[in-house]
Amino acid sequence: MRAAFASRFDDANPLAALSVGERPEPTHPADDWVTVEVRASSLNHHDLWSLRGVGLTEAQLPMILGCDAAGVDPEGNEVVVYPVVPTPGDPRGLSILSEHFPGTLAERVAVPRANLVPLPAGLASADAACLPTAWLTAWRMLTTKGRVDEADSVLVQGAGGGVATAAVALAVAMGKRVYATSRDAGKRERITELGATGVEPGARLPERVGVVIETVGAATFDHSLKSAAPGARIVVSGATAGHEPKVNLRRVFAMQLEILGTSMGTPGELYELLTFCADRQVRPVVDSVVPFSKVEEAFARLQTGEVFGKVVVDHTA
Repeated sequence: MRAAFASRFDDANPLAALSVGERPEPTHPADDWVTVEVRASSLNHHDLWSLRGVGLTEAQLPMILGCDAAGVDPEGNEVVVYPVVPTPGDPRGLSILSEHFPGTLAERVAVPRANLVPLPAGLASADAACLPTAWLTAWRMLTTKGRVDEADSVLVQGAGGGVATAAVALAVAMGKRVYATSRDAGKRERITELGATGVEPGARLPERVGVVIETVGAATFDHSLKSAAPGARIVVSGATAGHEPKVNLRRVFAMQLEILGTSMGTPGELYELLTFCADRQVRPVVDSVVPFSKVEEAFARLQTGEVFGKVVVDHTA
């Protein structure tokens, strides 16, 4: 079957480590695994990190890339693939597809049957393929961790990336007042089109917010602390601009702030997210759709750093 995979590592030029070609059909490491025909997938920065050699070893090569997918199960049902799989030998006991097991950027992918979530009616495969990693992370940050139902307003740091843009769209759909930062004036305009208020990084907000979505790290963390209302939740799922911020602990305890870490979500939360998007007519922010025959262009687009939303790969084209 045709697949996109890491054939080697190249930290300076990860695209040079990307190969597209024939790979063996999926195998099932346990009886409860099934094979899904992939119709659509989407890229994450995790895929570029894999090409750089982060999280993989030479012994694991070649490794099919990709975490997210929507497709058809052996019984012909349309499904969305939950990408976290049990992994004996991994210190966490779990991994996401393309770490220990082949990923979704292929004609077919093998996963445990329990990882298949029904695709709701009215939600296209290309949209659903954006949800299992970035959008699921944003959903968990807002709901399970951030308890956004207790808040009226939300700050999203660094909108434009997959998780941050998802958090903006979801929080707006939940009826919250949303502020989102970006250094790029064009991205701030697009944030406004989503129903949020785009602001420059570090700008004083009209109000202190009940939930802060933090994926940037050291570059924005002080602003996150200063923008948080008493009792607010600052939820962290990334550190793209530094992982060792200075934290004013006096502000943390005086304002009774909660700093919470998270990543991904559960199959049940993915079902909730899919249902929410179908019921509320919320659709992922898609930067571009690239046919699988030109998957190298999808990786090149992601690497530019200019994407707004998700890069989708159409496996039917």
